[in-house]
Amino acid sequence: MWNEFSLARLGEAFLLSFLVAWAAWRAKTLSLSGAVAAFVMGGIVFGVGGWGAAAVLLTFFVTSSLLSRAFAQRKESLTSIVLKGSQRDAAQVLANGGFGALCLLAGLLSPPWSLPFLAFCGSLAAANADTWATELGVLSPQPPRLLTNGKIVPRGASGGVTGWGLLASLLGALLIGGVAAFFVEQAGWALVAVSLGGLLGSLLDSILGASLQAVYFCPRCQKETERHPFHSCGEATVFQRGLTWLNNDWVNFACTVLGGVVAGAMGWFFLG
Repeated sequence: MWNEFSLARLGEAFLLSFLVAWAAWRAKTLSLSGAVAAFVMGGIVFGVGGWGAAAVLLTFFVTSSLLSRAFAQRKESLTSIVLKGSQRDAAQVLANGGFGALCLLAGLLSPPWSLPFLAFCGSLAAANADTWATELGVLSPQPPRLLTNGKIVPRGASGGVTGWGLLASLLGALLIGGVAAFFVEQAGWALVAVSLGGLLGSLLDSILGASLQAVYFCPRCQKETERHPFHSCGEATVFQRGLTWLNNDWVNFACTVLGGVVAGAMGWFFLG
């Protein structure tokens, strides 16, 4: 609860956050910049949001990191397409968790506690749903299709979805919704609000990836890619379509914003 917030708890929270970030850096799931960002953001989340927020954040971080490592070999062929690998940097950490941390901070000024907490959980559910879809979607025997027009695209292409990926997205959102439900009174509504927010946020990610995200082209490899200014082969990439500023990190951030807004709005409407 918000009235339990104190400087002493904040200090304990940053100590816990340091240990988690350090372990993730040692395990190479976070780069150095990612570990620093995770330390700061985690301290805020643990200190302000309490054990409920800590449980949600750790569930997202642990499951997404394990999936990234488990299927790393299957995704090696996608390194020429996707912008970044499985080791998260500061931009990725902030894109996935920054909006949720802001929701918790805003909750200090605007009770009741359940609404900013649900918004935080919805944003993490969206990040988890998108991560699960990305990590498990590559296992699909069917090629991905753009969500906007159904066109078949190469594996790893922005906006491409598969049946396996959509199912993984739903399961990833439900997992965060289930954890969140343990920490609010009306668990059923919380599960629905957070899970729905997570699923819709993940779908927005795919829509933006298929339509507005910046896509580049490597003249040497004759491949489309998210990588810029240089492809994995070292060749300079050429802008092809989309918005030049809208890279994968901004798409992920938009995904978490929608997830948080949907969960928070449903909480306000149904839970008051």
